[in-house]
Amino acid sequence: MSAAALAIAPALRSAAAGTAIVVLGTGLVGGALLRLLDETAARRRPLRLVGVANTRHGLFDTAGIAPPLLERLDAAPRADLDAVAATLWATDARERIVIDATPAAVVAQRHARWLGQGLHVVTANKLAQGGRLPDWHELQRARGQSGAHYGDSATVGAGLPALASLRRLRRSGDRLVALDGVLSGSLSFLFNCYDGTQPFSALLQEARERGYTEPDPRADLSGADVARKLLILARTAGLELDESEVEVEGLVAAHLAQLDSAAFLGRLDELDDVIARRHDEAAAQGKVLRYLASLDTSGRARVGLRAVGRDHPCAALAGADNLFAFTTERYRERPLVVVGPGAGADVTAQGLLADALEIAG
Repeated sequence: MSAAALAIAPALRSAAAGTAIVVLGTGLVGGALLRLLDETAARRRPLRLVGVANTRHGLFDTAGIAPPLLERLDAAPRADLDAVAATLWATDARERIVIDATPAAVVAQRHARWLGQGLHVVTANKLAQGGRLPDWHELQRARGQSGAHYGDSATVGAGLPALASLRRLRRSGDRLVALDGVLSGSLSFLFNCYDGTQPFSALLQEARERGYTEPDPRADLSGADVARKLLILARTAGLELDESEVEVEGLVAAHLAQLDSAAFLGRLDELDDVIARRHDEAAAQGKVLRYLASLDTSGRARVGLRAVGRDHPCAALAGADNLFAFTTERYRERPLVVVGPGAGADVTAQGLLADALEIAG
């Protein structure tokens, strides 16, 4: 290398400092993440926000955007997902990350493409890994071919080290024998707190106000979200299950599932009698209700409401805690248990931020 080139190289490396990120989603989780980014910026963390978008607007600037930007965002043009990669590649950053804080299928469908382009993806969106098996295979191929990182800790357990623990066990040669647990923070809160003294619908409204459920709580009550998390765990453990192979018991009757969101929210009290009856049946046996997910080595995967004895690990849960009990070849006598807060915008945003900072190095 010439003397001139040697002189230029350090300047180029300096210019390519830091990590550029685009945040997709400005709802509860995305908003909490933007606040965290504002805090980390004050501590000189190596993350430069160059884009933020929601379903209505998108704001992109390769020079960087201050996180307190929602007023500017509301005046920005319509969001364009094609601008995400274009903006990140136009920066001088060393690492480039797309952070998906949405539940949107149209965004999840872009994950494999972004990975294939060499962009890292950090996500709380479960649809890419917990949806159709062909989509999951496409995602793995894209990761393998480009070497880009896929930060998914916030997809299961809102950032708890559930997926990390499972991957570590598998890397060391261990094998999953069974999995049992409560994988939904919202459903955990509902059945940890429900004791029959107040209507289930009142508790459900409280969970909505706390931000534990989706705006339309049928997304939680249907069991589909738990089923996606169970699929992600199963596939991480090496069991390539299809969506159709998960038995799902939902908690919303068919006539309520067909309503629009506003009409359903006006008829929440129609859930009360069914849940009260299940609660009373469980209590008569000295048991409690928990919404559980389970998986065994035969590939049987189940999600639904079950009455469990008070000595069951999930019976002692509190608040919105999740619990993952991994029974493996080496943890046969006593399963490896991961437990902690599994819902809430702040802990989910923290999981996204932690994944992004790990990639940034």
